[in-house]
Amino acid sequence: MKRILLVLLILSLALPAFAAQHLPGKGGKVQPARATWNTGYFQEALVRAGLEELGYNVNKPKELQNPLFYQSLALGDVDYWANGWFPVHEGQLPKNFYDKGEKVGYVVKSGGLQGYLVSKKDAEKFNIKSLDDFKRPEVKEAFDANGDGKADLTACPAGWGCEQTITHHLDVYNLNEHVNPIKASYSASMADALARYNAGKPVFFYTWAPNWTIFKFKPGEDVVWINVPEIMPTEAQKDQVDRLTASGITGAVSDPIKLGFVVADIQIVANKEFLAENPAAKEFFKQFTLPLGDINAQNTLMEEGEKSQKDIERHAQEWIKKNQETWNSWLEAARNAAK
Repeated sequence: MKRILLVLLILSLALPAFAAQHLPGKGGKVQPARATWNTGYFQEALVRAGLEELGYNVNKPKELQNPLFYQSLALGDVDYWANGWFPVHEGQLPKNFYDKGEKVGYVVKSGGLQGYLVSKKDAEKFNIKSLDDFKRPEVKEAFDANGDGKADLTACPAGWGCEQTITHHLDVYNLNEHVNPIKASYSASMADALARYNAGKPVFFYTWAPNWTIFKFKPGEDVVWINVPEIMPTEAQKDQVDRLTASGITGAVSDPIKLGFVVADIQIVANKEFLAENPAAKEFFKQFTLPLGDINAQNTLMEEGEKSQKDIERHAQEWIKKNQETWNSWLEAARNAAK
């Protein structure tokens, strides 16, 4: 009997430590934020799910515009988000931001891509390597859907930041007489481009990643990324010239490729005080990384109608189940960091 009581005593003393080890965030309250663009909702849902498994009580995320998020983080009103795009967001940070905020890990390193894509079979047929090739009569004719004598480019709606960059490109590369930028609703224009492609017709469009477009149009299979003729940055890009060219891009016509748009790292950004007080959360942030293709696949589900918060939460749980071994390793590393 004494031996049984001794075992029970040892277990009673060990259980609280065991529980603490597995729930290092128990009792901790966390206030996340998320971006206003829905292609970032999936990452937010996954990170929140991880913190909840670590025992944190995680509030509903506050949806904030970029500058407001970074200001709120510096003030301590929110603890983190998974939607930092760097160096693209550097110009939106408040003064002395890094005294209070910190970038942690990489959700997708070099995952924030932007650029121009062309249907692969037509790029090969006409030997299209850059925007400059759209000055050739046979190329313009092939990509002219409305008969105005110019190649049709599915571009950005008026007011989008990318519209300004595309306008800059058409000006500095002397393409205004050769390319017609379509600035209608992006989703509608891309749906039209997809229909044309499925009918066997050439397509030429701007896009970014993560996005559903490069799940439907797979780079290297359906489409290829093409170069700008030479690097001629906008005023806003002049401090980031090295980021206008990228290497190792799937489906690019060259390596490296001159995209003409800043290539961004997608990162978690968190309040330094929060990180110092929550080593388990910090380690989970460091561990958390996603294949770009998985984000594109989930974004496609949203584009096809599965876009409610309930849908997004389900997508996150399905991803976790499919990648359980990796997920568990992240959680274990986070728990070990809190010992």
